[in-house]
Amino acid sequence: MKIAILVPNFSEYSGDARVAQLQAEEFAEEGNDVTIFALSANIKPKNAKLIVMGMPKSLFWQRVYRLIFPFDLIKTYIWLPKLKNFDLIISHLYPMNWLAFLARKFYKIKYTYWYHGTPNPELFPNLYERIYMKIFIFLTKHTVQNVDRAVSVSYAAKRQFKKYTGIDSEVIYNHLDLERFHEGIDGSEIRRFHNLGNDPVILFVGRISPHKGVHLLIDVFKLIKQQIPNLKLIIAGKHAYEDYSEKLKKVSDESIIFVDHISYDNIPYYYAVCDIYTTCSLCETFDLPIVEAQLCGKTAVAFNIGAHSEIINENGILIEKGNIKKFAEACTNLLKIKEGI
Repeated sequence: MKIAILVPNFSEYSGDARVAQLQAEEFAEEGNDVTIFALSANIKPKNAKLIVMGMPKSLFWQRVYRLIFPFDLIKTYIWLPKLKNFDLIISHLYPMNWLAFLARKFYKIKYTYWYHGTPNPELFPNLYERIYMKIFIFLTKHTVQNVDRAVSVSYAAKRQFKKYTGIDSEVIYNHLDLERFHEGIDGSEIRRFHNLGNDPVILFVGRISPHKGVHLLIDVFKLIKQQIPNLKLIIAGKHAYEDYSEKLKKVSDESIIFVDHISYDNIPYYYAVCDIYTTCSLCETFDLPIVEAQLCGKTAVAFNIGAHSEIINENGILIEKGNIKKFAEACTNLLKIKEGI
């Protein structure tokens, strides 16, 4: 079978791209002919072809371009016919849905949409960001109306997808690379690189965005430091909103370490370094880093929102959304137990 997998940014920092990568490689191992179509990419998939369609370099213009992608008639004219001979198209995110929608309409190719979730627009502080997200949801809704199959990555995602589009979906949890994420990984090189010594470390991995609640995590960290002064916080991920990132850095000191980019190969070593994996995210329909950290033997602490109750294991702790005092207390207790205090 010829399968086209469509994903906007086939990049290491993107959770949906990592899911698409494993999906492509699994299909290829089964003997299928797989091609990944992406607007940008820095991942090299095994046994699958990769076609990079291109988009602006600037982060701001990338976001604008993704919204107005259907109006790029030249790109549609060039790339739509290349989907004609595929048996199945799987789209992982708007704006790639646009090509899948047209291929289903004109070429009758089976179209599957893989829903990873969309942040609630109200979680963004700026009006233009809220408007952007509402338009994004609107365009997603109208480019999935002719799907043959819809898949959500959790029951929380299923409910959100139904709310946004009116379409029912089946649930398939994200697959993870068990050869890459497991217990017993040595993180000593990362400790040396960041001069961490033997200091306790809490970690967040993900997009630096308002809905990820990184500002709340910094507040939590400052509360924990009142009792554990040598604690370090590593915030690792791509900065999606420059003004938000600048605000975070202004309220941070040298004990908060920002790592703007981690290669996919190095992510497990960062999990190995941390004592606790933490996230104050306010909207999640899966949360891949939590599961990866747990596979590496780490306890996760998170707000009880979205899919967190579906993926947190028996060692993890769920906290009432927004309660940073309880969040800090839970982390402090875990760290003191670990340190034998």
